[in-house]
Amino acid sequence: MALLEVKNLGISFGGLRAVNAFDIEIEKGQLYGLIGPNGAGKTTIFNLLTGVYKPDEGIIKLDGENITGKKAIDINKAGIARTFQNIRLFKDMSVKDNVKVGLHNHHPYSTLEGILRLPRYFKVEKEMDERAMELLKVFDLDREADLLASNLPYGKQRKLEIARALATDPKLLLLDEPAAGMNPNETKELMDTIRFVRDKFDMTILLIEHDMKLVSGICEKLTVLNFGEVLKQGDTSTVLNDPQVITAYLGE
Repeated sequence: MALLEVKNLGISFGGLRAVNAFDIEIEKGQLYGLIGPNGAGKTTIFNLLTGVYKPDEGIIKLDGENITGKKAIDINKAGIARTFQNIRLFKDMSVKDNVKVGLHNHHPYSTLEGILRLPRYFKVEKEMDERAMELLKVFDLDREADLLASNLPYGKQRKLEIARALATDPKLLLLDEPAAGMNPNETKELMDTIRFVRDKFDMTILLIEHDMKLVSGICEKLTVLNFGEVLKQGDTSTVLNDPQVITAYLGE
């Protein structure tokens, strides 16, 4: 059974068909790419998968569980986490506290326990501090734990956003253009980081990306989207050499 199964997914905005009859299956442990021209509907699909939008039709199953139309927080708890094309960190919070935001899903305490600083509050906070530092160390961010997130260099902000997403303990990690704004050295480091995350956390990863070097270097399978519909799916090398893909996406 595939980890993610999407069948006939569709949504319209004001009469405009943004995504139509979208199907995808992603196996556990895969590094899967979703590519296509600007406006093809890629981020809309991420928004449908994470509960930002509710689909007009179609079914989304995660590890056999139907999560179609559920609230974003419930989908996150079911096991989907994401990053964003435009980094969305809590920039006035510390690096460590950004990660702890993600940990709250699995380390809860009540409002009363927090206000009164009851023993459980201190126990849970200690557990979250330790887990946050473990995650930051994975991304070589532990020495910056007490810095404001806004003071990190751009490439490290990208890493922090991934660390925060992993703090929610997902089964599937969605990365929306993780290499956007990066220089070649940062992109190469990001490729290594994505591979490391997949292997260390036994993670399944779906990413949107325009950097074809990154896509061809790490993705095992691809879906190409054009005008909200699937143009091509399959092994990365086969897809990228398809004349339809070259014409529609690479503009040749």
